[in-house]
Amino acid sequence: MDRLDSMRLFIRVVELGSFSAVAQQMNVARSVVTRQVAALETHLGSKLLARSTRRLSLTSTGAGYLEKCREILSLVDAAEASLTDDQQAPRGHIRITLPYSFGIQQLMPMFGDFMAANPAISIELVFNDQRVNLIEGGFDLAIRISDRLDPGDVARKIGSSRAVILAAPDYLKRHGKPKHPRELIQHECAGYLLTTHSSWPFIIDGKTQWFPVSGRLKANSGDALLAAAIRGICITSAPTFMAEQAVREHKLEMLLRGFQTSEAGIYAIFPSNRYVPHRVSTLVEYLAQRIGPKPPWDEILKMK
Repeated sequence: MDRLDSMRLFIRVVELGSFSAVAQQMNVARSVVTRQVAALETHLGSKLLARSTRRLSLTSTGAGYLEKCREILSLVDAAEASLTDDQQAPRGHIRITLPYSFGIQQLMPMFGDFMAANPAISIELVFNDQRVNLIEGGFDLAIRISDRLDPGDVARKIGSSRAVILAAPDYLKRHGKPKHPRELIQHECAGYLLTTHSSWPFIIDGKTQWFPVSGRLKANSGDALLAAAIRGICITSAPTFMAEQAVREHKLEMLLRGFQTSEAGIYAIFPSNRYVPHRVSTLVEYLAQRIGPKPPWDEILKMK
């Protein structure tokens, strides 16, 4: 029995919550996984997992052993990496989950440039605007845009994006231009289905205030809402990275310029606080340099 491999397998079983899930991910029979964990328990002379027909749970011994395994394997990974990272070009496969619009519009060119500069790296992209479990999904990395992180998130901020309020010139001719966020309630404001808010935030006197909005159109796609605004159907709120082209082409006008809108962080989220593989850290560093604290798409905020 390879002790380190057994430790890694034990951690994986705990993280995924079942022998079957680990077996499926490893493409082996469930019995292979159960036997290896059983062999580890026999070696230790103690039960690590309490098994039932419905779920697995850690014993008190297993909980303590789990933390020690994580510490040991993190040190092993870091020690090995320190010998190779500075000597070898990054290589291997990176599986990433990322939001649709930002991923396609902004990140795809960056990924293309990164892969051209790093021919030994392959990238698998899974587009999803909703949060996913990185461990269960077998992801090395997530890119998320959010105004807050969840407890336990292991993240690095690689940029930011500010929201802008947008409407087409045709809409404004027919309905007028709101002068204050409180006037938005009088307009057709398209709503994003993946948020529970029926109001939009503005920072006034240093504090975030939420102003109610309503409208007949809702969608789970920011691109769809932007297209509706361009058609003159509604006012919409969109991040600068989505709005940039339409604003520069004068298809949409930015409204309420005298009121500061909310800012969201762009984060690289890691599946755990264990050692980050060299290939992943290299990609994250590259994205952080390309996006930076002053992303290029925020230049539209300076437009007159």
